[in-house]
Amino acid sequence: MSDVRFTHIGGPTVLIEFDGWRLLTDPTFDVPGRTYAFGWGTSSRKLTGPALHASTLGGVDAVLLTHDHHGDNLDHAGRALLATATTTITTASGARRLGGATRGLTSGQTTRLAAPGRPAIEITATPCRHGPPLSRPITGEVIGFSLTWPGQAYGPLWITGDTVYHRALRRAAARIRPGTVLLHLGGVGFPLTGPLRYTMTAKQAVRLCQAITPHTILPVHYEGWQHFRQGREGIEQDLRRAPEQVSSRFHWLPRGTAEQLRL
Repeated sequence: MSDVRFTHIGGPTVLIEFDGWRLLTDPTFDVPGRTYAFGWGTSSRKLTGPALHASTLGGVDAVLLTHDHHGDNLDHAGRALLATATTTITTASGARRLGGATRGLTSGQTTRLAAPGRPAIEITATPCRHGPPLSRPITGEVIGFSLTWPGQAYGPLWITGDTVYHRALRRAAARIRPGTVLLHLGGVGFPLTGPLRYTMTAKQAVRLCQAITPHTILPVHYEGWQHFRQGREGIEQDLRRAPEQVSSRFHWLPRGTAEQLRL
């Protein structure tokens, strides 16, 4: 069986450690107070800083970057950190923008991490729709990641990425049958676009997880930014009305402190 340490640094940023591997998701390490443009007249201000400073993080074998073009998934300090990581895996368009040895994937494509004395990790890109139908030309390319390695007791680790609930996501979840889900929530919205949402709400997440019943659900990407419309309190409120077989599987990671879970 595989024991994995998760350290939630803030927003979507999580350090994942197991069997000698150190993986980092969507690095965001800027101090709070800055406003970031998201394109087409939308923007958001960062409200809270990271639980850990990038300089204290230590070496990173791979950055799993769901997309490079939004500041709440890759900010200025996070971008500087990419140069210190051995590998960055992201979207095909993001790899072209970042250059260097960055690996670009489109949904369904797989790459492999391997190193002496460690289990090989198969990483498959999963589909994301970062907004309402037909919004991709505006919101850009985004992917999630399914991670599989020997010894997983409950199934793959799935990082959903920034996405709303949609058909391709539901199909991917059924195909992956993840044991653990790092679930991007927040119900992102902007005054300019009214009720439209650009990431999942808790109600959407319950609908997704009800069909696949993963062993553990780890919410991230719900706090620390002005454009999050549903924080932990709102998520928990919706979970109280959700079926117990789903709500009981949600687990809140402490910020800045490593927690070991069985995968």
